[in-house]
Amino acid sequence: MLTNPDIEAKAALLSGADYIEAFVIDVNGVPRGKWLQRDKAKSLLGAGIALPRSAYLLDIWGRDILEGGIAYDTGDPDGMCVAVPHSITRMGWADGNVMQALLTMREPDGEIYYLDPRGVLARVLQRYAKAGLTPALGVELEFYLVDPRQDGLKIAPRGADESGWRGWQIDAVGLGEVHDYEPILREMMGCAKAQDIILETLVSESGPGQFEVTLKYSTDALRVADSATLFKRTIKQVARKHGLTATFMAKPYGQWAGSGMHVHMSILDNAGKNIFTGTPERASPELYHALGGIIHNMPDTMLTLAPHANSYRRFAPGVHAPTYGDWGHDNRMASVRVITADPAASRIEHRVAGADCNPYLAFASLLGTALQGLETKADPGPETHGTVRSATAPKLPIAWSGAVDRFAASANMGDIFGTDFQRYYIACKRQEISELRKRISDVEYDAYLKNA
Repeated sequence: MLTNPDIEAKAALLSGADYIEAFVIDVNGVPRGKWLQRDKAKSLLGAGIALPRSAYLLDIWGRDILEGGIAYDTGDPDGMCVAVPHSITRMGWADGNVMQALLTMREPDGEIYYLDPRGVLARVLQRYAKAGLTPALGVELEFYLVDPRQDGLKIAPRGADESGWRGWQIDAVGLGEVHDYEPILREMMGCAKAQDIILETLVSESGPGQFEVTLKYSTDALRVADSATLFKRTIKQVARKHGLTATFMAKPYGQWAGSGMHVHMSILDNAGKNIFTGTPERASPELYHALGGIIHNMPDTMLTLAPHANSYRRFAPGVHAPTYGDWGHDNRMASVRVITADPAASRIEHRVAGADCNPYLAFASLLGTALQGLETKADPGPETHGTVRSATAPKLPIAWSGAVDRFAASANMGDIFGTDFQRYYIACKRQEISELRKRISDVEYDAYLKNA
């Protein structure tokens, strides 16, 4: 929590800015906002500024939702948005003294707007607080740096050409790739540090131009979600300065590794003790109850972990992205890895989400189902050993429309996210599905135009 002097310092930053970029995060995780003159600084930390309530419910192309949406059905009224104080920092990638402010929308009674993804997570955390519990989270987030200007290609790694393999080489956990992209990565880390986004590690991953960062483990889950969201924005802007694109698409290249978001989770009691603590061989019963809630609800949560058409290209037999809701002790082949080697640091590693997810929604589904498991003393079933999967592991919907239907029909998702959010989010996803069904891909023309 920021103190009054901290708030005053943030107000001073805003009042001295050349201009302010203020934005909300919509249901797809996309920033939506406006540029403000610095005389609006007091409003950002006071009564707020007006934005259309429908700004949260736009499809991935930025269009209003027509069926069951809120713009056309309600006349598209404004809501008042206030700044998240810790997010007020200088935009290090921008020229001049330019500030940013992440916003959250409030209802007239002061409650967080029900379509604000940040508010969805905040309400889940309120349930933990009522139970005398505090979740702690850490995040591993993958992304690609790509060159969007390659001749004949939509995207390619920097340095790739028709004859050279250099741009397409794999340098997993190697330092060569890191050094090749050093100016971009150094600026990225500097801009993250200026926003108090603590990146503990940076590593080259299993695709050409693919990297992974680890965000510091924290007992402030909302702040972790903010950091993950603001980091995605930061690397995109820094890469743009250098003539590249940073993409969190789940599968930008069909033949190379996808990008995921692994989430490590533990839960503390009122005394600050990890309730998962057991022995090096087995955690406490509470971990397995939380795990049971996660496993049994995983098919219903899939849409929050893999929200887009491209998301489902990660899921196939023989790859690291899982297709069943299973778990195992120190097993990276399973959907959920249980880590107990250091009993005090016993935790769950959730390995399903793609890097393209909205962190607020992914965290809400993970934490919400874990709490349900604790409350009901759920049993996760037998564990998976290596690639020998548990026979009781639920099959995950690895088709987009199936994930939409599971989320729409789930009473548990309505309980965690709110039935209004559930209904509108489904309307958004179904509009996107409808649009993509109208688009004919080049591979379809190649296969069917002459041969069908």
